[in-house]
Amino acid sequence: MQSVDEIAREIVRREGGYVNDPDDPGGATKYGVTIHTMRRLGLDLTQDGRIDAHDVKALSEAEAVEIFKTHYFTKPQIGELPRPLRPSVFDMYVNSGGNAIKILQRVLKQFGHPVTVDGQLGPASIAAVKAAHSKATDHFVDAYGIARRNYYYALADRRIASRKYAKTRAGGKGGWITRAEEFISKKYHLSAAEHKKRCQKWA
Repeated sequence: MQSVDEIAREIVRREGGYVNDPDDPGGATKYGVTIHTMRRLGLDLTQDGRIDAHDVKALSEAEAVEIFKTHYFTKPQIGELPRPLRPSVFDMYVNSGGNAIKILQRVLKQFGHPVTVDGQLGPASIAAVKAAHSKATDHFVDAYGIARRNYYYALADRRIASRKYAKTRAGGKGGWITRAEEFISKKYHLSAAEHKKRCQKWA
């Protein structure tokens, strides 16, 4: 099983370097750390009295890894989840904050656990995850990954500007979808035809 450091480094690699996409609500971002996160944490790396894109550009990979470990793994208690589930939930928490936990809680409800969908990993949700994973060890991680993929498609349904993250210009799977499928067994990956059909109404 991967360590927290290994998972965090993979997330940094997956997120890539500095970007400032006007269609991305996260704004200026480097290694997956947004300018909003840096402002929330008070990270004035250039020490000029303000936190702006220059501070985002100054962020190192090592600093990004530590931010993720502290604020996106330890604080939301992802370490309390079964080990096979941690990489996917951790990755999604970096990508979408508390929505990662809401997706998990909705999956738990589908598995018959009446948890509150509040985006917080409290004792009830943690116990429910452990119970659900124990009863469906071969399926629960895939169920979460598929729910992630569905979440991304639904975001693109609602927001035209986000569709480029779910579908490439050539019509293939966009970064959001390939990212979700990294945590889903290959037998549950969508075929090119299935993906095209799912995106058909965006044309």
